[in-house]
Amino acid sequence: MNESETKRIFLERGAILEGHFQLSSGRHSDLYLQCAKVLQYPDVAEKLGEAVVARVREENAGIPVRLDAVCSPALGGIVLGHVVARALKARAIFAERDSAGQLVLRRGFAIQPGESVLAVEDVITTGGSLKEIVQLVQICKARLIGVAAVAERSATTINFGTTKTILLKLPLKDYLPDDCPLCKDKIPLVKPGSRPDK
Repeated sequence: MNESETKRIFLERGAILEGHFQLSSGRHSDLYLQCAKVLQYPDVAEKLGEAVVARVREENAGIPVRLDAVCSPALGGIVLGHVVARALKARAIFAERDSAGQLVLRRGFAIQPGESVLAVEDVITTGGSLKEIVQLVQICKARLIGVAAVAERSATTINFGTTKTILLKLPLKDYLPDDCPLCKDKIPLVKPGSRPDK
């Protein structure tokens, strides 16, 4: 699946939204990728997961024949992580935020030393959640194979210190709230993300 096919799927499902949005990073943007509107369809999610796996194998010749686990940040990365893990015949685990706001493994999930792990997210904006997953894998002394996502909306290059696989690169402008032209134009702000207000 190439980039134009991935973008067509997002457009057909109404997952590229226009308006005035507050991103999970706190920054504002005039566009928003609502990946959940795409991943709610199991057949589409499975197709995207298989495409991510094909691209990971293509871009990372060193990927082992069998990965042990795919680890995703909750909540956005869970569905994609599951379908990617299924395509790889690996465990699908996810990390959740604790009371201090840090991503941790709960629910009996564990990553053992030496295991091969792929970190998966639905959409990368700042890369913060995936960087936490990378750190978590390193703390567990596991082998990080790479990071992957369906889409990356960052206008700048985000480096994770490993192979990064992306199906759709859609660099979007975003602004600090104090510098946001949409706020200055008094366009109503929408908070479509999964994180609750702080």
